[in-house]
Amino acid sequence: MTDANMKIVCYDPKYAKQTVQMWRDSKEKAIGQKEKHSFENHIYFLNHLLLKDYKIELALTREQVVGFVAFSDHEISQLYVHVDYQGKGIGLALLNKAKESSSGRLILHTFEINLAAQLFYERNGFKIISRGHENEENLPDIKYEWKK
Repeated sequence: MTDANMKIVCYDPKYAKQTVQMWRDSKEKAIGQKEKHSFENHIYFLNHLLLKDYKIELALTREQVVGFVAFSDHEISQLYVHVDYQGKGIGLALLNKAKESSSGRLILHTFEINLAAQLFYERNGFKIISRGHENEENLPDIKYEWKK
């Protein structure tokens, strides 16, 4: 279950460095590939591109970023949980925020190599709708859909 001290808050740029570090560490563990972009470019992407098109929520434990989700009413663009906090319900809490704010349908992509993510999404009602590899990592990915 989630940490009693965990709270979900709207993104604030004061958490940018923590968010990006957690994001990069979690993604690297999930796909076994170093991030292609510099840390500074990743912060710019978070604060100026992702934030423009998606609502971002953070999971905080004692003011430390332990997870985040970027979503719109029809798509989850990013969902990552700190490597030391996975399996504690944080991903589910963030996923539920996106579901609650959705139009009743969400799509997302995950990497085929990330078996833990596949199990997580399938356990939470997502169904595979296609496969491909249209990502900058050039890795096979899976497109999922959830319907209320």
